[in-house]
Amino acid sequence: MEESTSQPCNLGLLETLDGNSIQQIIQSYNGFCAATQSLLDGAGDLSAGPEEFVSHVHSLCKLGLQPLLRDHFLRSLEESFEKISVSRFWHYFDAYSKFAVLEKNKTPICDNEVQIVLCKALEEISLEKKYQEKCLYMLVHALQSCTENLLDREYSLDSERKYLFAKYQFMVSSVLMASLPPHFPEILHWYFKGRLEELSAIMDGELEDNNESQDKDDMDLDEKGQFRAGEMDVDECYNHGKYSEKNKLVKHIGKIVRDLRSLGFTSMTENAYASAIFSLLKAKVHNLAGDDYRSSALESIKGWIQVVPLQFLNALLTYLGDSISYDSSSAGIKSPLASRPSSGYHGVDTPSEGLIRWQLRLEYFAYETLQDLRIAKLFEIIVDYPESSPAIEDLKQCLEYTGQHSKLVESFISALKYRLLTAGASTNDILHQYVSTIKALRTIDPTGVFLEAVGEPIREYLRGRKDTIKCIVTMLTGGNPNGSGNTGDSLLEELNRDEESQENVGIDDDINVDDKQAWINAMRYVFAIMIVLIKVM
Repeated sequence: MEESTSQPCNLGLLETLDGNSIQQIIQSYNGFCAATQSLLDGAGDLSAGPEEFVSHVHSLCKLGLQPLLRDHFLRSLEESFEKISVSRFWHYFDAYSKFAVLEKNKTPICDNEVQIVLCKALEEISLEKKYQEKCLYMLVHALQSCTENLLDREYSLDSERKYLFAKYQFMVSSVLMASLPPHFPEILHWYFKGRLEELSAIMDGELEDNNESQDKDDMDLDEKGQFRAGEMDVDECYNHGKYSEKNKLVKHIGKIVRDLRSLGFTSMTENAYASAIFSLLKAKVHNLAGDDYRSSALESIKGWIQVVPLQFLNALLTYLGDSISYDSSSAGIKSPLASRPSSGYHGVDTPSEGLIRWQLRLEYFAYETLQDLRIAKLFEIIVDYPESSPAIEDLKQCLEYTGQHSKLVESFISALKYRLLTAGASTNDILHQYVSTIKALRTIDPTGVFLEAVGEPIREYLRGRKDTIKCIVTMLTGGNPNGSGNTGDSLLEELNRDEESQENVGIDDDINVDDKQAWINAMRYVFAIMIVLIKVM
């Protein structure tokens, strides 16, 4: 921001003035103050004494009193804005002063009512702010004409305008933030949450329509001929209506964001819609994953991120003028995000750097949320193994992305101590769970590091069981090779199968040798532990 080129008041000039001149200055200043108040009270009518206002500005500028004019005008704007506009704006939200309590107690809150109140309040205060900005422009132009009369070529209208409007914007933000009610951020969160849920419902409808369209494309010619042209026209009109509805919603949200930004609520607004997006994403992860361990949820979650949040953010950033491609750089330094491929963004040819950053944030949050969901239910997932292999594979990918492996080890050991390593669990059940744990953790960590950490408390507990030797021997020798077999059989068969595979590995399979050898070593380690148990006991 450029600093003002104006100088302080030339008070030394007053010493050269006689009484009549000083009286004339006082009258001009009083006239300027009265004209300013009349202008601000014009309620949208800028014709309230502009000639008189400009005349007083010229009279005072001749004496070098421009700073005095600016200070008084800005102070008058602040008093008017704070007394009328701000108090009226916050009054709209008095009914929601206990918003957090209402939400906590699940008291019904009309979503449309919150939207209507917020829109009306923002529209009203934005109009009042625009009127004050027009008044400020009148002062700028009056000062411009004054300097032209004085032939002051060094005076810069552009720097004067930037200086005054920067001061005014800072004043607006300061007054609003100083009187901010504590429940207003919650209102913003509630608004964006409702709008995003509405947008999500529209997008889910589009996905269903696309799936139906794909089903129609898969029909043969005879089946396609059964659809009348009128039905096709209806589908096209319906899809156009959906598209228009989505665009209208995004533009409405964009206008709200733009108005909030102009009032100095930029960070608060971004936090509000970011919080709403993450809240919606978390709910979607729980909905898609939940207690279903027999199907993968990760790809569906990533697909939803592309279709709903990223499309919304791209449209919002474009509407606000923040959609700048990462290929353009004013400093000539290419962003490290530019190395990311531009493909894979639903409906976006060239994503902006801001959109890529949002994708990284959303995907990490999704991986972490799904990871925590699977870790919390890892005991049940392993009990259901191998049917729960898709959930194990999702967890593996999440851990590779987040790197929070220690969280898995600590959580699962805690679950084992409270749910398995108890007096109520039979030794046979413990051994079976141990075998399932070995198989599941092999998928997540072929090196066996997790198995060593998780297996230690199980082995330690089994040493204190009197029937451990008997159960181990039964498990290793009591299976039926021709039947389904028991746990010992499955271990021996898997070990033999891996050894045979290792012997038959060709040059093209060298990439899998380390993983297979690690598994064989892990299985041999298990049998070694069992032998040690027998010897100790």
